[in-house]
Amino acid sequence: MSRRSATLWAMTSVLLVSAAQLGMRWGMGHLPPPDAWPGLRGLTQLAPFAVAVIGAAILAYALSMLAWLMALRDLPLSRAYSLLSVSYVLVYALAAVLPFFNETFTVSKTLGVMLIVMGVLTINLRRISSTLPQGFSS
Repeated sequence: MSRRSATLWAMTSVLLVSAAQLGMRWGMGHLPPPDAWPGLRGLTQLAPFAVAVIGAAILAYALSMLAWLMALRDLPLSRAYSLLSVSYVLVYALAAVLPFFNETFTVSKTLGVMLIVMGVLTINLRRISSTLPQGFSS
């Protein structure tokens, strides 16, 4: 697999894990607090759509891990892990833009996200050496 396809796998993982985070947040916001769950009389008292969204989010997490494993085959670890930081940017931006999350943009959060983006760019825009990682042979 090429480094380009490994990067696509990493970004697929980032998109899936970001969707999972947002889905979990939305779903949990539509369920009773966990301390009330023991008193419920079965799943019928839970909002079925919220449970479905949480289930889909769990599936997205699982798929993101598969994509992540594919990315780790050919990407240097320092680059792969820096790409994971993109999920913080996506979750922050989408939570602030989508009205049902009731999140807001703030100067400090936006500055922090900009620093993350600058770090990811700093790590990933440098040229990748064509040599194999230590301990690997062709």
